[in-house]
Amino acid sequence: MNFAYTIVYVADVAASLAFFEAAFGLPRRFLHESGCYGELETGATALAFVDHATARDSVGCEYVAAAQSAAPLGMEIGLSCVDVPAAFQRAVQAGGTPLKPPVTKPWGQVVAYVRCPDGTLVELCTPMG
Repeated sequence: MNFAYTIVYVADVAASLAFFEAAFGLPRRFLHESGCYGELETGATALAFVDHATARDSVGCEYVAAAQSAAPLGMEIGLSCVDVPAAFQRAVQAGGTPLKPPVTKPWGQVVAYVRCPDGTLVELCTPMG
C-alpha cells in the first residue's frame, strides 16, 4: 500500500489553490473545468481540493467543514522548508491566520502553525534529520 493523496474539502477550490500558491509557493497542477476539483504539485503525493457538494456526494454523509469549525480540525497538512519564519510571514501576508509563531522544539526542529482561509490547519517545519 502507498500513500497516494490528501483531499481537502473546501467551499471554493480555485480560491484554495490560489491561497496555497501565494502562501506556500506550491504550483497548481490543474483545476478541473467544472471548478469542483484541483491539485497542487507537492512532490511524491498530491494535495488536492474538492468542493463540498462533490465531497458529500462521494462520502455519502455529512462531515465537519473545516471553515465552519471555530477550532481547527484534529489533523494538519505538514509542509517542510528551510526558513520557517519567512514561510510563516508569507502565509500570514497571503491571508492565513497565525496560530503559533515559529518555535524551536527540543529536538531542534523549527515549527509554526497557520490556518488557511478555507479552515485547513498547516504546520510549517524544518526537515527532520
